[in-house]
Amino acid sequence: MQRILITGATGQIGSELTLALRARYGGDQVVASGRKRLPNTAMKESGPFVYLDVTDQAALAQVVADFHIDTIYHLAALLSAVAEAKPQLAWQVNMGGLLNVLEVCRQQGCALFFPSSIGAFGPTTPPDHTPQVTLQHPTTIYGISKLSGELLCAYYYQRFGVDCRGVRFPGLISALTAPGGGTTDYAVEIFHAAVAGQPYCCFLGPDSRLDMMYMPDAIRAAISLMEADADRLTQRNAYNVTAMNFTPAELARAIHKEVPGFTISYNIDPVRQAIADSWPHSMDDSVARREWEWQPHYDLTAMVTDMLAALATDTTGRKTP
Repeated sequence: MQRILITGATGQIGSELTLALRARYGGDQVVASGRKRLPNTAMKESGPFVYLDVTDQAALAQVVADFHIDTIYHLAALLSAVAEAKPQLAWQVNMGGLLNVLEVCRQQGCALFFPSSIGAFGPTTPPDHTPQVTLQHPTTIYGISKLSGELLCAYYYQRFGVDCRGVRFPGLISALTAPGGGTTDYAVEIFHAAVAGQPYCCFLGPDSRLDMMYMPDAIRAAISLMEADADRLTQRNAYNVTAMNFTPAELARAIHKEVPGFTISYNIDPVRQAIADSWPHSMDDSVARREWEWQPHYDLTAMVTDMLAALATDTTGRKTP
């Protein structure tokens, strides 16, 4: 791996993945790209950034050629709740963009990381300890695009030899990036409320159980998979990966132990609740653990402690009021 392009670099995953890859491979070796959102200062100062719309295949191909890219982390996508509100745009960006990236990978010999999601499952999927290979009948446009993306990546590997690799992320929790329209955004918003000394009103019900992952673990998963020995990999579309499992009520109790005055209430959003109810309660990630030694570092307690500490410190290093 010599030259890396990250699409959707200004989003929730990309903002942290870009810096992690630059720390690992060198700033000039990692090209960040985004369509509209401005890069933060750390991203702008640590390496190259280009504006790029992944639905424009010619522009994408030009960037890959200009920077001699050999690996693409393709993160540009509309997330679950936003995608449900704009299904046609979601298909255009999520599937049209992926097809463009795969074609450029095929033409220019690039490897590809594609993040799938717990959303690629559906209500007919076994809900507990969902196995690696199982029924996948998603009922949201986001889930349909992720499942279609998994199959398309597997096809490009089998048909054209494109080195496609991916994971099915659970809900992701980041201390550095604001939520971007996902069904599990509550698990980020709740910390901002707690640090600000405010109560939090959750849009999912108190017993909505889902797998979750702290962003540093998600970044390690992506990089570890791309560095893994190809001969050991049996799943070319997406590996189940997870780290912790909780409900909004359990997360609120964990925060309350650190912030005794914190309180939570509930005002259920029927759209996001229906999405969450269609997903598994938990995933079995034993295949990833066996084939490329996947192992999370953060459980619920460690994540809560780290999130609260991170959000209580502003960019100047001073504690927030």
